[in-house]
Amino acid sequence: MPETPKQIIAEEHVAPSGLSGFIAKFAVLKGARRELWLTFLIKLLIYTAYSITNKTMVLWLSKDLGFSDQAATGLVGWVWAPAMTVFTLLAGSVTDAIGLRRTFFLGAAICIFARTVMILTTNPALALIAGMLPLAVGEALGTPVLLAATRVYSTTAQRSMAFSIIYALMNVGYFVAGYVFDFIRSLDFHLSIGGFQPTPHEQLFGVSLALEILLFPTIYFLRRRAERPDAEERPQDRPLPSGFWNRIAQTVRKSANDTIKLFQRLIGQSGFYRLLTFFLFIGFLKAIFLIMDYVFPTFGDREMGLHAPVGKLAGINSLLIIVLAPLVGALTQRIASYRMVIIGGAICAAGVFIMALPTEWFQSAANGGFGQWLGHGYLRLSGSIHPYYVMAALYLAVFSVGEAFYSPRVYEYAAAIAPKGQEASYGALAYIPFLVGKLLIGTSGWILAAFCPAEGPRRSNLMWLIFALAASVAPIGLIAFRRYIRVPEAGRDAC
Repeated sequence: MPETPKQIIAEEHVAPSGLSGFIAKFAVLKGARRELWLTFLIKLLIYTAYSITNKTMVLWLSKDLGFSDQAATGLVGWVWAPAMTVFTLLAGSVTDAIGLRRTFFLGAAICIFARTVMILTTNPALALIAGMLPLAVGEALGTPVLLAATRVYSTTAQRSMAFSIIYALMNVGYFVAGYVFDFIRSLDFHLSIGGFQPTPHEQLFGVSLALEILLFPTIYFLRRRAERPDAEERPQDRPLPSGFWNRIAQTVRKSANDTIKLFQRLIGQSGFYRLLTFFLFIGFLKAIFLIMDYVFPTFGDREMGLHAPVGKLAGINSLLIIVLAPLVGALTQRIASYRMVIIGGAICAAGVFIMALPTEWFQSAANGGFGQWLGHGYLRLSGSIHPYYVMAALYLAVFSVGEAFYSPRVYEYAAAIAPKGQEASYGALAYIPFLVGKLLIGTSGWILAAFCPAEGPRRSNLMWLIFALAASVAPIGLIAFRRYIRVPEAGRDAC
């Protein structure tokens, strides 16, 4: 996904306490600029389209293009997803050079082209070169632009709430994408357009394409001139110079050089290695999060039946995080970030172990009230309920609690460990856990093929045991290396 670290933004004013203070936090958006609300809408459209694509990618590669489990997850984990991370690191400078509005248009245009190719072609080479890789570029352009737009179009008083809404909308987008994913697959719609018959996966890409096209009128209504004192100096207000693409290429090269210089400057600092070790461990937790997009749909089809509603199941995580993240944050403000990450990581790992237990243990629950409500009520299934539905719901509920504990604090700890004046440089390293998680995901195809193959006997509990043990690396490693990694945090209890 376009990786958007949870923003740790301090309140710059003292708000009233109690119910009035709670309401005041929302009321601060009253009178917010039109551009801020449009930014919220753009965020929802981008993340819904991205999440639909993410859930579909491995299935499309394996079922439509003929790649094996190993090759499909390898292409996603070792090529497409890391490429998106690299392009995201470079995209910020492009935004600074050509402006918010133009970067939005550029990213949307690239995504539309790439998704069109992925829908129309069955040639693997063309799909990868003209589809997946350009899509990584287009998706990457959206991440820094959304963050920058939220900051530019909000006032100081609105900023904290604006970023909170951005984070909530990201989870809403994931939730909506899960419903769309399940709905399109359940239709099994045989459409023919001039002889072209799109598969369910191509139809899902078509929904993503339609959402991307909707971005154009939304972006159009972003005003060209920001209502700020320095508006005359902003890049988006100036006419396009000649050699526009040369300018972008020069900007990307400069950004790449700046990134290399950043790492060269940080390599000599002990704090850099502490943070790098910390982020490497967090990468194992991010890999489990990514499994829900890249492994869970295939696992669901093979164990729970073709077109199992795995999107709605995954939506449990999004719904719970929207509620739990601010609640846990409010109740644990005085607890050190390092301790919170350990606690959250341990809870996440414990949740994954649920999937490694024997399915027979959950058969009575599947036949009971909870299983019937989950299967027939929430998931709209017919017939008997497979125990894996109950197990997955419990796993996701426990995992969500752990995520609410650890995820927001990861980036806060990066700021705490940074030397004074270098918070931004250390914050730029926040993409490392996603990169590590994606590289780990690249190996999941071999695990899937070995323990949950398309044909033959399956031992899916062993597959989930491996994933649970991988998730356990994070809390165990953070405890084992705490003397090396941990630093004191001002105003917080020590770990």
